[in-house]
Amino acid sequence: MEYALLQAVFLPLLLAPVAYIIGRKAGPNAATWFTFGLLLYCTFLIISVALEGNYAERYPWTHLFGEFGFLLDGLAIPFAVIIYVLSTVLALYSKPYMIHKFKEMYEEHVHGHAAGSHGMQTALVESGEMSRYVNNQSGVYFALFLAFAMGMLGTVLATNLIEFYIFFEIMLIPGFFLVAFWGDGPRRRISLMFLFWTHVGAVILLLGFLTIGLSVGSFDFAAIQESRIPQDVVMFAAVAIIIGLAVKMAAFMFHIWLPYVHGAAPTPISALLSPAMIGIGAYGVFRLIIEFLPNVYSDFAIWLHIWGLCTMIYGGAMALMQDDVKRLLAYSSVSQMGYLLFGIGSNSLLGFTGAEFMYVTHGLGKALLFMTAGILIVQCGTKSMAKLGGLGGKMPITAVCAVIGALTIAGVPPTSGFMGEWTLFAGALDTAIKENAATGSILRYVTFGLGLVATVITLSYMLWMLKRVFFGKLPEHLSHVREASWYMTAPMMVIAGFTIVVGIYPDIFFEQIIPYMKGVLGA
Repeated sequence: MEYALLQAVFLPLLLAPVAYIIGRKAGPNAATWFTFGLLLYCTFLIISVALEGNYAERYPWTHLFGEFGFLLDGLAIPFAVIIYVLSTVLALYSKPYMIHKFKEMYEEHVHGHAAGSHGMQTALVESGEMSRYVNNQSGVYFALFLAFAMGMLGTVLATNLIEFYIFFEIMLIPGFFLVAFWGDGPRRRISLMFLFWTHVGAVILLLGFLTIGLSVGSFDFAAIQESRIPQDVVMFAAVAIIIGLAVKMAAFMFHIWLPYVHGAAPTPISALLSPAMIGIGAYGVFRLIIEFLPNVYSDFAIWLHIWGLCTMIYGGAMALMQDDVKRLLAYSSVSQMGYLLFGIGSNSLLGFTGAEFMYVTHGLGKALLFMTAGILIVQCGTKSMAKLGGLGGKMPITAVCAVIGALTIAGVPPTSGFMGEWTLFAGALDTAIKENAATGSILRYVTFGLGLVATVITLSYMLWMLKRVFFGKLPEHLSHVREASWYMTAPMMVIAGFTIVVGIYPDIFFEQIIPYMKGVLGA
């Protein structure tokens, strides 16, 4: 299909103003369905092209930077599909959640400007002012939502270092405003934290890109050859790139921003930030380090492996200590990024394959759990697990989807999480056996064993969360609670079904991932 990737990337950005106008003029319902329809069309473009195998589009840009292009190959396909599938279903999910948020914020605004006058507050709330406020806010929200999705897709399809950096930064801008406008708690301070951390990481990443591009004489991916970069320079570039991407991944030591941002962000955006956006850091490590700088990667592999292990255990341990369900899920995301780093550091075909597949499983499972958190906020009015309990009977669809999401993150069959973790750890063990046979080193055996301990921690906090929310005695103040609207439950059912299907038929993605990884390893 001609210009398929160009359309999939730029239509959401070009039509974002249309979503804004529709929201203002026709309200959130029309804006929701316009955004959903647009993203569904773009998702269809991505999947239709992916079914044909590797596909590239190249366009003239500038002599200074090289070509502007998009590449859909075995590495990019799983990332691109998950990003747009999640964006599409979350566009529908957003409607009831964000209307609830807009009304809540409007009432706070009224209370602030009409304090002490109950009659004035009631009149303002019941007048058309609230409808106009909701319409305006929905227009801005869906315009930013489209720009955010576009930035993520453009990053994983880019074929040029400068193009990659531009899209990498585009992700940040709408994400900042989405948290600043509609977040919880001290949202402006938290959004500035998000801006600071991720922008500094991106600038460090840019230093690595400039070092490589100026050494090679081109920023195009096709021109990058490790042998053309001086040894001392290539090491500096690799360290800069890894640090920049580690900030995006929220790897241990660079994770500080993530629990605050995910805890404060509107839940549909948390369900994109955590499952889709932060994993793009892992994509960057695959594309920019393992593929383009393989000799440097071989020197760093064991350290990435250990770093991943530390991230797994730290994130899981912190998740066990949380009462706020969104902060629990945020620390869980830190832990899950550790799994990806653990696989990336395994230096094996199965380890690489499992790491990329873990992006798919984390995207599906964590989206389900953040969507569950959003339903708890709308229907129960709280994120505190201490105030919840016994909701399985009141919200059966939500409970079943949450259990599937939790089992996916914990790696329990028949969910996709089992296939991801099994492949990942098989690769880690394979490398441990080969290294031990060659050098007698048992370090990788130790990291493998501790990695299995991390999976027990993951299962523990997931089961603990399910027990506290959906089982036990129902508190009296929740006796009125009922299931959420179909706008919220139907997207969850789609994602829950998807994770089961991928768990039973993993070749949906393995058929694309494994040939690419074999090529990277020279197998």
